[in-house]
Amino acid sequence: MTTSRPLNAAGSVSLQLSLQSVSVAYGRTAIIRAFSLPPVTGGQVVGLLGANGAGKSTLLKSLAGLIPLRGIVRLAGVDLAHCTPVEWAGRVGYMPQSASDDLGLSVLDSMVSVLRATGDVGDDGQVLLRIDAVLAQLDIRPLALKSIGSLSGGQRQLVSLAQTLVRQPAVLLLDEPTSALDLRFQARVMAAVQAYAAQGRIVVAVLHDLDLAARWCHRLALLEDGQLMAFGSPQEVLTPETLARVYRVDARIEACSRGWLHVAVDGALEGVPA
Repeated sequence: MTTSRPLNAAGSVSLQLSLQSVSVAYGRTAIIRAFSLPPVTGGQVVGLLGANGAGKSTLLKSLAGLIPLRGIVRLAGVDLAHCTPVEWAGRVGYMPQSASDDLGLSVLDSMVSVLRATGDVGDDGQVLLRIDAVLAQLDIRPLALKSIGSLSGGQRQLVSLAQTLVRQPAVLLLDEPTSALDLRFQARVMAAVQAYAAQGRIVVAVLHDLDLAARWCHRLALLEDGQLMAFGSPQEVLTPETLARVYRVDARIEACSRGWLHVAVDGALEGVPA
């Protein structure tokens, strides 16, 4: 049993997440190798980038405590290795790539179930107010009484995010949270994610859309073959050189009229990186 101090629901202004020499393997196959990340503080959204198979989803699952890892993961000074699964799950919320499979439940009932399963409940009025606030933030109030099985793939993805947000964990781990969404809801989700971090929490999100990553993330971590290739601001990480090496594309990084970075891909590069 850990003797760590608990984190409150709103996170902490001193919240810090750090990774030191983290390695993850499936059998004898190493997926994440000696991955270290400079400390991430509350208030930040970190985009986890990389080509297919780079290890992004595996890293996220290991941070969620779903698969074993070697190395040190600390949150607010607490080592993952010293926490029970229940204790760690109380601090970290994880949204997988696949949407909710509680197809027979209504959206509202599924969110009530999430809160009751974590033991984080008040009276019925408080629970409903908390759920309603999240549904309103994501603009999915009209879905509240619909069964999850009747929803589209994009709507299920929004519900999956809502189920994670309503728990109010100190750290939010999101695996491709916008992959099934149209442009409007992509912007809606990323704005909600940024607002969530602004309350002193930490968000780590796997993203394939580099424009979204550049627009909404404070820091980017670029993975290559299970290792950290680059970490820093979008301006520091998204360069023609790094994109050529990691994604094997000929790309230009340009700023739009509002100053947001845009990645323009002119074509795929042949061969493999040196």
